[in-house]
Amino acid sequence: MSGRQNVAGTGAGADAPCKALPLRYNAPMPIRRIAVYLWAGPTTCIGLVLVILAITSGGSARVVDGVIEAEGGLVEIFLRRIVGLWLAGGASAMTLGHVVIARNRACHDRTRAHERVHVRQCQRWGPLFLPAYLAASAAMFLMRKNAYRDNPFEREAFSQAGPVSRD
Repeated sequence: MSGRQNVAGTGAGADAPCKALPLRYNAPMPIRRIAVYLWAGPTTCIGLVLVILAITSGGSARVVDGVIEAEGGLVEIFLRRIVGLWLAGGASAMTLGHVVIARNRACHDRTRAHERVHVRQCQRWGPLFLPAYLAASAAMFLMRKNAYRDNPFEREAFSQAGPVSRD
């Protein structure tokens, strides 16, 4: 046989080439984008609570490249003092789904590339992102490693976005 065969149901004759069907359906871009936002939605909802907290306490928020960035107000205190209970000096910024909170706009500017890696991680992990991130930190701590710097999620962010300077 010459590698050509009749493809049933296609109306192709005996001389039509056999074409492989795609193994995966690629949804149109808007559907994929909506699906990604929905998959990350539970984590984003937590971030939205912090956006409201920022805005109602004198901070601000804006959308940059499809991600809500909020800063200032009580969010600044949360990142500095509450996160500071676990991370020396607190955090400059934090990603929760499609929400990134930061102490101030300068912190957003400095950490944007790093935090966007976390946004993509959340898009992959969806509602499992926070438990997986915390479990990875706990595992590093139990192995007597740095729970932040040695966390695989952070290592990926640092390797893709480079180092982030602290304020």
